[in-house]
Amino acid sequence: MPETLRTTDVAASDADLLGRTATAVRAAGSALRERFGEVVRYRTREELMRALAANDDTALDILRPRLKHLRPDAGWVEDELDGGALPPGEWWVVDPAEGNVNHLHALPEWAVTATLVRENQSVLTAVHLPLTGETYTALTGAGAHLDGRPLHVSRTADLGLSIVATSQARPDEDDRVVRRVGSSITAMLFDALVVRTAVPATLHLLNVAAGRIDAFWQFAGARADLLPGALLVTEAGGQISDAEGRPWTLLSESFLAAAPGVHAEAVATLSR
Repeated sequence: MPETLRTTDVAASDADLLGRTATAVRAAGSALRERFGEVVRYRTREELMRALAANDDTALDILRPRLKHLRPDAGWVEDELDGGALPPGEWWVVDPAEGNVNHLHALPEWAVTATLVRENQSVLTAVHLPLTGETYTALTGAGAHLDGRPLHVSRTADLGLSIVATSQARPDEDDRVVRRVGSSITAMLFDALVVRTAVPATLHLLNVAAGRIDAFWQFAGARADLLPGALLVTEAGGQISDAEGRPWTLLSESFLAAAPGVHAEAVATLSR
């Protein structure tokens, strides 16, 4: 009985924490929305980096104190390009402006994300799309939701009838990864109905969780652009693996999220 009570208490605590996390990403998103509209011009890489940092700082000034207050002892990760396993314990993995470069170019595909990771397992995530007002949430074992409505992956069982998507992991990838991305897109163009290519990864994964597209894959990758969507897809009934069908971890060199009916076909295509 005591163990049952402890488990229930943790679940209740995490559910409450998810609600507060969603409130925090909405507040940060509202601040970023006020900065959105005009294309930000830059002539050098240094100017680009300053513009990106200005957006990040705007959101972090809201996110960091709120999330640190919720979990004072949790570690903090805000570099969206960081990868690999985390040290033991709890960590906030945050992307204050997921799709930041899109924001600078007055494109609508950007979001604010916050994910709590416990012993290298995602516990909860909240993703807010400020331009639509939508908030996607997931809690381990409790499903994935869009503004409180349950999400479910598609029931498609034929890759040839599927919309699939991929994304760049980093702007300066090494040649091996770039060539692998190119060959995978070519393979999918033969096997899938439609192939979408754009950044950021999180927005594609939201669409997989919502059943709008059937599969997403990426080579290399970072924690911040895969963890939120991975939890959403899993909790919406999807399958997560690496591109060869092996269990995905933060150390994997590839990532695949798909509706169960097309996962095996997607693995076969990406493994050619």
